[in-house]
Amino acid sequence: MKSALYPIVVVLVFCFGCSSDAEDIASNDEVDELPATSNLYYPPLNSPNWETTSVDELGWDALAEQELYDFLETNDSKAFIILKDGKIVVEWYFGDHTQNTSWYWASAGKTLTAFMVGIAQQQDLLNIEDKTSDYLGTGWTSATIAKEGLITITDQLSMTSGLNELLFECVTPDCLQYVADAGSRWSYHNGPYTLLQDVVANAANMEWSNYFNANLRNRIGMEGFWFTTNDNNNVYFSTARSMARFGLLNLGNGIWNGETLLDDNSFLNAMKNTSQNLNASYGYLWWLNGKESFMSPASRTVFDGPLIPNAPSDTYAGLGKNDQKLYIVPSEGLVIVRQGEDAGEDQLGPSSFDNGLWEKLTAFMN
Repeated sequence: MKSALYPIVVVLVFCFGCSSDAEDIASNDEVDELPATSNLYYPPLNSPNWETTSVDELGWDALAEQELYDFLETNDSKAFIILKDGKIVVEWYFGDHTQNTSWYWASAGKTLTAFMVGIAQQQDLLNIEDKTSDYLGTGWTSATIAKEGLITITDQLSMTSGLNELLFECVTPDCLQYVADAGSRWSYHNGPYTLLQDVVANAANMEWSNYFNANLRNRIGMEGFWFTTNDNNNVYFSTARSMARFGLLNLGNGIWNGETLLDDNSFLNAMKNTSQNLNASYGYLWWLNGKESFMSPASRTVFDGPLIPNAPSDTYAGLGKNDQKLYIVPSEGLVIVRQGEDAGEDQLGPSSFDNGLWEKLTAFMN
């Protein structure tokens, strides 16, 4: 393996073991226990009211706060929020961005889809070990029926479909070309991911956005909408506070202010732990810190060390193009949101901006 913090990733557009290896991973890796949520504050639904806690109350370094602000401003940030146990510690907006401005999540929004797959399974609408073709029909790829039939919902969640990621955004069968058997190769690929939303919609016999709104967005007081780009990539747009609400829902292990949205602890644990054999730092559409190695989008190389060395080891994150960030740190009760422009790396998800930001955050919170 090579030793490096972050590889150079070329943006292409805007052998894991077989699928049964997931059981070996679950038995060999230590599975995180779900932390207690009784001390979390939840903001009210359909209200701008949100309790705060001060830097002084937490004993954080007020001098380092300005350095953090300057770092974010210099790197073209639009919005930045820190929640501690659900309460707002920091809420900053830059330029003409405001509390009410919607911004795109990019691939950080993949985490929304992962959560919805868990809800659909909880409702017995699907099983993640089912073949994708059970919900999309045969011929959704250009692979043979036998090879296509190897692809499961779990492969879509863990980026192990075995399809050609060079046609990154496209979701039509001619673009979804066989490269390797499902479960034997990790590659970051938007096409099969995007089709997860069709899997859920078909399983629920309901439009994706309607199912999402009814089962997640409206139940936690989020705002926002899905927008389909020219490449058929369905991207979520919302305010930074809505992004923070979703982070708080995950910090609370699928519970919002006493109401359980997702109580399948097996799925929740699997979502936030290594999902396959080659990229230890990838769960079900979430990026994971604290693992022994990682791969990054558009790279076939495994790099030694954790994804974000400066962040707490239990951090897991939704990471999107142009440095859209949603970090969750269960051990510290933290949810951190960054929305903005590219910070200089033009990468699809993880970038060196993560580690630089966490250097500033660590100084501030210590």
